[in-house]
Amino acid sequence: MTPLERYESLVDDPDALRRACERPLPSVVRVNTIKAAVERVREALDAEGVAHEPADWHPGVLRLTEDSPGSNWPHAHGWIHGQEEVSNLPAMVLDPQPGDRVWDACAAPGSKTTQLAALMDDRGLLVGNDNNLGRLSALRHNAERLGVTNLVVTNQDARNFSLKPLGERHGGVDAFDAALVDAPCSCEGTIRKNPDAFDTWSLDHVHSVAGVQKGILRRAVQATRPGGTVVYSTCTFAPEENEAVLDHVLEEEACRLVDFDAPLDGVPGVTEWEGEAYDPSVEKALRIYPHHNDTGGFFCAKVEVGE
Repeated sequence: MTPLERYESLVDDPDALRRACERPLPSVVRVNTIKAAVERVREALDAEGVAHEPADWHPGVLRLTEDSPGSNWPHAHGWIHGQEEVSNLPAMVLDPQPGDRVWDACAAPGSKTTQLAALMDDRGLLVGNDNNLGRLSALRHNAERLGVTNLVVTNQDARNFSLKPLGERHGGVDAFDAALVDAPCSCEGTIRKNPDAFDTWSLDHVHSVAGVQKGILRRAVQATRPGGTVVYSTCTFAPEENEAVLDHVLEEEACRLVDFDAPLDGVPGVTEWEGEAYDPSVEKALRIYPHHNDTGGFFCAKVEVGE
């Protein structure tokens, strides 16, 4: 059984899902509002002869019909950043404000981190963490090109992330206002840009990475102030890595799932899978399949931290 066949019972049209997964992923860029306004970027792309059109759900997400994201001067100057369309969703759902203290638990290579900085108007404190030291160089490079200055980069296992060093260096930080957990996962939803994604797929890996995800999400809830927000996202279809992770954290931590406006088409989270029942509130999560919006596959949930 292939990974896609495993999830046929969860989708409305398995054939449409399969056909979508066989098509290349469209080329998309995000306008970096730290450096340029959307209209100025569009004028620059027009002047360079780069055909583009805005996504119907957000004017700052541009689809390129021919040009690759990194082969034009607006990209070199940090006006735009190549970022998969559905990948723009988690930061928008988190909706950080200028002056907030925000933690990106799994930040490298930095697409969502730099998007958070732009939403914060490059103000406040943004902590981009990753446990992979090699990948952090990509995060730093992207932050520099895009003009991000409110970012602190850390190299820790997010499951055991410590606020103490930040508190010592950045004015007594004892909790974040918001956190993003775009968790490492089995990457089933990336099959359109990574055609070999299924070659190394295994159910053992799904179960293994789910344990890591639970630990990271729990730590994010613990590190966020009461009333704060945590967004959890993955690019996989597996309920073990999505709803089961939420179910575990709801049992272990003081938090609840909340509704959010979804600018992309999707379906609610599933409450049952292979004999396991999950907290009914996991329906508040959003599952996005490639055939819904001509994107990659994605999962997103919004968590409110309790007292």
